[in-house]
Amino acid sequence: MSDFVDRVTVHVKGGDGGNGSAGIRREKYKPLAGPNGGNGGDGGSVIFEATRNATSLLDYRFMPHRVAPGGTMGLGDNKDGTKGRDLILPVPCGTVIFEARGPQGRPKHPGEQLADLRHEGDRFVAAAGGAGGLGNIALANRTRRAPGFALLGELGEERDVILELKSIADVALVGFPSAGKSSLIAAMSSAKPKIADYPFTTLVPNLGVVVAGDRRYTIADVPGLIPGASQGKGLGLEFLRHIERTEIIAHVIDCATLEDGRDPMSDYEALEYELAEYAGSLELPLGAIPIPERPRIVILNKADVPEAKELAEFVKPEFEKMGMRTFIISTASHEGLKELNFALAGMVAEMREEVARREQAEEEARVVIKPLERQARRRRVADEGGNALEFSIERKENGLGEFWFEVTGRKPERWVQQTNFDNDEAVGYLADRLAKLGVEDELRRKGAKPGDEVRIGKGDRAVAFDWDPTIAAGAERLDDAPLGARGKDLRLEEDEGRARRRTNAERRREYHEMMDAKAAVREAMMAERKAGHWADPSIDDDRHDEKSLFGRGE
Repeated sequence: MSDFVDRVTVHVKGGDGGNGSAGIRREKYKPLAGPNGGNGGDGGSVIFEATRNATSLLDYRFMPHRVAPGGTMGLGDNKDGTKGRDLILPVPCGTVIFEARGPQGRPKHPGEQLADLRHEGDRFVAAAGGAGGLGNIALANRTRRAPGFALLGELGEERDVILELKSIADVALVGFPSAGKSSLIAAMSSAKPKIADYPFTTLVPNLGVVVAGDRRYTIADVPGLIPGASQGKGLGLEFLRHIERTEIIAHVIDCATLEDGRDPMSDYEALEYELAEYAGSLELPLGAIPIPERPRIVILNKADVPEAKELAEFVKPEFEKMGMRTFIISTASHEGLKELNFALAGMVAEMREEVARREQAEEEARVVIKPLERQARRRRVADEGGNALEFSIERKENGLGEFWFEVTGRKPERWVQQTNFDNDEAVGYLADRLAKLGVEDELRRKGAKPGDEVRIGKGDRAVAFDWDPTIAAGAERLDDAPLGARGKDLRLEEDEGRARRRTNAERRREYHEMMDAKAAVREAMMAERKAGHWADPSIDDDRHDEKSLFGRGE
């Protein structure tokens, strides 16, 4: 079983933001001294980072679900929640991240390219964490002095991505199966690939580091190619992408093959045809040299066999006429390896300078649009009338005759996630925000009528409700019970009597009134006692009492 993995599907989810706090500060003689609820902490993000310490995507095959920690809830005394720590996921240099597309429960296929982590330290935020909810101290203002609610934290971003590893090597060894590529990389470097005398021994790309004097470069051993590899035959299609990042293509040709219809020149032409077919569908990264323009070198292998050496010396001039440097080698006797090693080192040095020059030219030619120092307004969606809206409303129908109005937009969808629908004041706050944004006016323009179903958002996170524009935001409950206008706290209203703090004079007056009432009751009870009403049961004190001894209820 091979432990080299170069394509995986990973499910990533950013941490959820913490909820805000709706705490109220309490002091002596001040049971309602004002709001003091802190904000919730932001959730952590899932970030992929390129590093040379990683060589494979094997870890993500066994653990494909990665979730970042969430933020904690805000507390009273104006204490904000802590932010969730970002989840840093290391990947090898040369990893390309794609959007995963496909139905749920089925294998995914690559969609839009999201990032290309080519260099050490390159990062990509695959799933951003959710923002923490605001506490009631952040929601308070002159009219809403003591909010009895706080905003909920937003959910973290969640999606599937495909990681595809395209090995970054200086030289790519291409050739037919059993041409001696693995033997060559083993002879020139410290790599220990599997070597055997049957086709397709190499099932995974092998990388080797080669030293030539004071120069170092890497060689990639690509599994054997056969005619039709660019269309999926053999193993070539799975591993052809590993030559996309190489700077030099080295053809390793078997001069000792006994197969009918094969010779060094026909093998070279067949390999070039497959490379050209594969190169036609590539989107090269910034500064990369197209595969047809990359320098070639021909390596005629197995010169330790007399017939093979004779054939190699015969075809070498033919390749040189085509403008390619040609070397006759033997991985068994190490003949010609030293010359080949220094020749490749020189070509690699030249190509590195060329690639660096192209990358610099591309960077200078690229137009970079940077935001202004002041906060810019986000781009809005233009409606049918030409007005700028920060949301869109569409009338949807299904095959059963049911319809609804779907509201989409960054702000409405965020606001719905932040709302605690168990709190009437929070619902009223949401209604006011939507009305101020223009959602109600746009619903009327789209033909919505009271009682029609309205959905804000898409998918599992959508919220549906019956639209009733006649209800003022926060003015009444769903059961028609009266409720103070949103932004006003009944506990602090002056016209609610004891809801406000009484003065000392009012306290003294109420105290004397209470004591005078108690004294009057005691005098009445003493007069009844002296009259004997409590001792003689024959005296009917209450003619309306049906349970008296006389039973004369009137």
